[in-house]
Amino acid sequence: MSWANDSSPKGFILLGFSDKPWLQMPLFVVLLISYTFTIFGNVSIMIVCILDPKLHTPMYFFLTNLSILDLCYTTSTVPHMLANICRNKKTISYGGCVAQLIIFLALGATECLLLAVMSFDRFVAICRPLHYIVIMNRWLCLRMAAFSWFTGFSNSVLQSSLTLNMPRCGHREVDHFFCEVPALLKLSCADTKPIEAELFFFSVLILLIPVTLILISYGFIAQAVLKIKSSEGRRKAFGTCGSHMVVVSLFFGTGIYMYLQPPSSTSKDWGKMVSLFYGIITPMLNPLIYSLRNKDMKEAFKRVIQ
Repeated sequence: MSWANDSSPKGFILLGFSDKPWLQMPLFVVLLISYTFTIFGNVSIMIVCILDPKLHTPMYFFLTNLSILDLCYTTSTVPHMLANICRNKKTISYGGCVAQLIIFLALGATECLLLAVMSFDRFVAICRPLHYIVIMNRWLCLRMAAFSWFTGFSNSVLQSSLTLNMPRCGHREVDHFFCEVPALLKLSCADTKPIEAELFFFSVLILLIPVTLILISYGFIAQAVLKIKSSEGRRKAFGTCGSHMVVVSLFFGTGIYMYLQPPSSTSKDWGKMVSLFYGIITPMLNPLIYSLRNKDMKEAFKRVIQ
């Protein structure tokens, strides 16, 4: 029995925090404010990176990709979550659930890969400065960005197919705010361990390999920065790389918690809060982290405004 035959007419009920009515209004306010800041912050970064010629470099090309990704990432879930909080019947159609699952998974995986690509860019800039322009040429940047997007969506199709083909025997209540793999697996009435093993393998590829490459890159970067004699040079290098490491820690830390352990071992309320963090809070913080800790970005904002 497949989910396509079992649930397409009825769709799903998204429980969220339905058992805690007192949380509905505070949650609505937090989501609305976060989403507003996410839109404003990421659109601002995109506009500045496009309009300011001094930011037409590989680093800001990838940052623009990250802003586009974060904007789409939150838009795939937050508007529907806000609408559901305002109504008694918190439902989502089968097609809407499938679309939400695929898009959310795809953009999350793409961000993992894109953050690894950005760490490679910083590695070349700091450890191979004389060869930076040659190595990080336009063609390579386009290929690395395209690879990140293509691999992210390919991974999503595979994981979504495995998840959606599990039988659920009429279960429709998803104990979450949106359609996500761990929550949907809990609806299955069959043994999910074989599927969990396959999903774990894909999650290792998408989460652990990029974060390992990032840590290796920053190991070399730290060595190179410590050799810089100029205190100003060290400060600038650590400032730029520090922003990236904050983003990496926030996103990968919560993502690994959710996807590299069995769904059954995750506390339902804690799992929801973690999902809100990497799905909503992190995309909101990214523009703040990259703009407030980045001197070039702050100066570019001033030039564009003037």
